[in-house]
Amino acid sequence: MPERLDYFARSLDEAPRHQWQKLEDHLKAVALKAAASADHFGSREWGYWAGLWHDLGKYLPQFQSKLLGKRIAVEHSGAGAALAQRHDKDMGTLLAFVIAGHHTGLANLITSGHNQPTPLAERLKANESILGEILTRAPVDITSYELPKLPQFLQVGQLAQKQDVARWRRHHEFWIRFLFSAVVDADRLDAQEFTEPDVARSRGRFSPVADLRKSLDEYIDRKMRGLSQTARESPVNLVRAQVLQACRENALCQPGIFALTVPTGGGKTLSAMSFALRHSQVNNLRRVIVVIPYTSIIEQNAEEYRKALGVENVVEHHSNLDPVEATARAGEEITLRHHLASENWDAPIIVTTSVQFLETLFSNRPSRCRKLHNVAKSVVILDEVQTLPPGFLLSIVESLNELVDHYGCTVVLSTATPPALTAREGFEVGLRSVTEIVPNPAAMAKQLQRVEFRWPSVDEEVESWPSLAAKLRYHHQVLVVVHRRADARELAEEVQKCHGSDGLYHLSALMCPAHRSEVLATIREKLAAGAPCRVISTQLVEAGVDVDFPVVYRALGGFDSIVQAAGRCNREGKLAVGMVKIFRASSPPPRGTPRRAIEVTEALLRDAGGTLDPDDPVLFDRYFRMLYIGENQDVKGIQALRQEFNFAAVGHEFQIIEDGFAQPVIVPYGGAEERLQVLRRKGPSTQRLRSLQPFIVNIYPNAFEKLQSAGALDEVQEGICTLTPVFRTQYDSTFGFLVGDEPTGDPDMLVV
Repeated sequence: MPERLDYFARSLDEAPRHQWQKLEDHLKAVALKAAASADHFGSREWGYWAGLWHDLGKYLPQFQSKLLGKRIAVEHSGAGAALAQRHDKDMGTLLAFVIAGHHTGLANLITSGHNQPTPLAERLKANESILGEILTRAPVDITSYELPKLPQFLQVGQLAQKQDVARWRRHHEFWIRFLFSAVVDADRLDAQEFTEPDVARSRGRFSPVADLRKSLDEYIDRKMRGLSQTARESPVNLVRAQVLQACRENALCQPGIFALTVPTGGGKTLSAMSFALRHSQVNNLRRVIVVIPYTSIIEQNAEEYRKALGVENVVEHHSNLDPVEATARAGEEITLRHHLASENWDAPIIVTTSVQFLETLFSNRPSRCRKLHNVAKSVVILDEVQTLPPGFLLSIVESLNELVDHYGCTVVLSTATPPALTAREGFEVGLRSVTEIVPNPAAMAKQLQRVEFRWPSVDEEVESWPSLAAKLRYHHQVLVVVHRRADARELAEEVQKCHGSDGLYHLSALMCPAHRSEVLATIREKLAAGAPCRVISTQLVEAGVDVDFPVVYRALGGFDSIVQAAGRCNREGKLAVGMVKIFRASSPPPRGTPRRAIEVTEALLRDAGGTLDPDDPVLFDRYFRMLYIGENQDVKGIQALRQEFNFAAVGHEFQIIEDGFAQPVIVPYGGAEERLQVLRRKGPSTQRLRSLQPFIVNIYPNAFEKLQSAGALDEVQEGICTLTPVFRTQYDSTFGFLVGDEPTGDPDMLVV
């Protein structure tokens, strides 16, 4: 057998061969890293052998020739997969998925679709013939080993306790994802340590959880001391103190599933983090992952966390994060550290979107899956949990149970409007053993009651936009929440006709994120100053956004959405009572879940005689049960795909925002043009493309096609369009993108 030093994993530009990375060193380093990661979910030995065999194909002479400069493609991931299956046909196949996919992604077992990886069975067959050649070159201590036993919850002996064999198979499928994540991350970390050692040394360096818990406690105590005695004894602050105390006490519990059901304005943001950090410290958990549905709430909450925990300790991970602004705020060193942590979530505080988190659980792509192993032994806070997409509930809820049962996680369901996710007849996969953090949330809701609801009568006519605009003249400060982006613009235009533009603000997803953030900041300033402020918005403002109006008008829709909108009314309890007026809009909600939600609300109103109690938990449970009964909770058949180990198909189908449904366009707002010029001059890079995210508006395909036909779009780079100079007036400083933007697909899949 040739000397081991003859084999290398990677070369270095212009460096002599003796400075290249030895293949044996790479395999063993990845094995140790993957083992350490897999240890957090009881699979240390499996991580070790997956890492040790992941690049066995690099022992082929063809690969070594490639390192020497020969331009050839060499498939080097399949050999280790073939070796795993040779050791054990059944258990080895589980490992084979991980090894074969660590570059191209997790594949289906047998079949494959368009642009999906080659099926595993085909890869194994193709690599079996070269395995013998590799075994003559690879050291014996790398290739000879009997596979370890599976973790106990996956062992065959457990099958007798599991009547549902399909669910048992999905346990294996979920475990493969975690093991895959550990190997992908280990491989990339080792590669970076060799090729970019200075960058690799920038990883980590965050404060430990215990220090963060102490910092948060001190921050909250300072905030309370800064209040006057009168303010501390206000109903709102008394409730916030009760919530905080309940969170601190229940943090001492064992890991599990917890519900933080608190009325809007009850201080969930800091109290949930207080629970999570204290709970992590007590139970030796590694991090807190805050999952938020909308970027407008992420920016708001992340800023609050930065104030409490330090800018260096809070990692935001979402598509609208502005790297230029982040660098200006935190400096280059911390920004780099955050960027690296966003790749694998190796940080104590992660603030991310529902889309990022959920697709991480079900993607097959290495870059998306890379961070999954770091979810193990974490506290996951699902903020505004009622926004989970009904069409994917079965797979989501089952995965949350898995995280708690087998991956050492605690899950916190945080909301003012709790959805019906607990296990019950007809919903057997529901969440089990949910512990309420705050005792008697209904009584607390009554205690914090700050608004009066005015419901439309059964025979009340729809409200026309001119009629509603005329009524708004009697309100100095008012928020109106409507169903559609077109509704928001039409109503705002009517308000302009009646009252002019002074104090008028419009919010919708036809405004780019940077635009919306600036308008929200102005709205908060006007509200605080007592200045005129009339806001017309889509529902993007209603869940968790920190604004406080004396009057809120809300188009009749889902019961949960109405109550969330009411949370923007008299939020701080400064008035004796705020007013929430529900009206029937002249246009219906979008098809799908929003349309179904209004039907359920109308049915509840009829049954209740025209008035609904927003503080009644039984009513909320009934509302969500009725809503879910009318929905297909596995609309893409994800569960069946999972139990057949069709990873690529699951990754393709599990998309909260469907590919091709929304078309991104860079709009001429703020610093967009300057950043576009840099892109044009220097070419695309991850950083330059990310810097444009705050200036992107997603529009429906039919509107995109009209703009293309009119010559209004300039393709800066492939798939990246902006408005041509002649058409830049299509982006308005008040309304954002002026397009006839009506959906042709399912609008539920477009996140605002």
